[in-house]
Amino acid sequence: MSTDQPWTIRRLLDWTKSFLAGKGVDSPRLEAELLLGHALGCPKIALYTRYEEIPSVTQRAAFKDLVQQRITGRPVAYLLGKKEFYSLEFEVGPSVLIPRPDSEWLVAETEALVKCLPTAAVLDLGTGSGCLAVAIAVRVKSAAITAVDISREAVEIASRNATKHKVSDRVRIVQGDLFGPIGSDTAFDVILSNPPYIPSADVQNLDPGVRNFEPHLALDGGPDGFTIINRLLEQAPAVLKPGGAILIEIGHDQADEARRRFAAGGWSIDREVKDNAGHVRVLRGRR
Repeated sequence: MSTDQPWTIRRLLDWTKSFLAGKGVDSPRLEAELLLGHALGCPKIALYTRYEEIPSVTQRAAFKDLVQQRITGRPVAYLLGKKEFYSLEFEVGPSVLIPRPDSEWLVAETEALVKCLPTAAVLDLGTGSGCLAVAIAVRVKSAAITAVDISREAVEIASRNATKHKVSDRVRIVQGDLFGPIGSDTAFDVILSNPPYIPSADVQNLDPGVRNFEPHLALDGGPDGFTIINRLLEQAPAVLKPGGAILIEIGHDQADEARRRFAAGGWSIDREVKDNAGHVRVLRGRR
């Protein structure tokens, strides 16, 4: 980035777009704008009225560092420290999965289920950034949610996200292994989870940005991908109210096997939700 011409915002974006495109980045212009906006401390939309501005040497150095990290495969969300999900902004970091659009189906289904109840006790297992629990609490004021994660770092991030969106009074976040922190005298109307469901052998075949940077603890579902799902189906009845429901996100190619696991555990599937590609991504079961 050294020529006699000044490095305006326009030139920085144009150069970085070409550079990232040459490195195989899918959305080079968008990512260039996001990273430069972050380096300048402004939303990317503000760049459009500042094209001829020349960032300071310090700002350009910060931007260059972000771009260099990006071409190693580090996800943009981790570089920015945030990701939008369900029209809300969430803090993220390497200890939690980056929220994905596929999981919005899980939020939408849970929202539709609990908003019909005068009050709703909800349990979110493997909460990660807390995006599911917080999004539901923001949309459904009558919902009281317990969110559990085994990772201390994840619990800290989820807690900050609950505070940020002003739902910490209705989202209780605790550290533990699935149902471990849940007392035997507690019962829930709805249990939901986006569990690890990728078979162990397939983790190494994931996109490098996922494989090398996102937490394997939240990805690896054991030899067949169903280790955690089996535990959910086995242990949920002990804390589920009569007539209550469990909603689980699954992999795009796991529907047939997941149906068998539900049936083997004595669950009746009363709703299946497909993503935009036509794959079943959420199963809702009752006992």
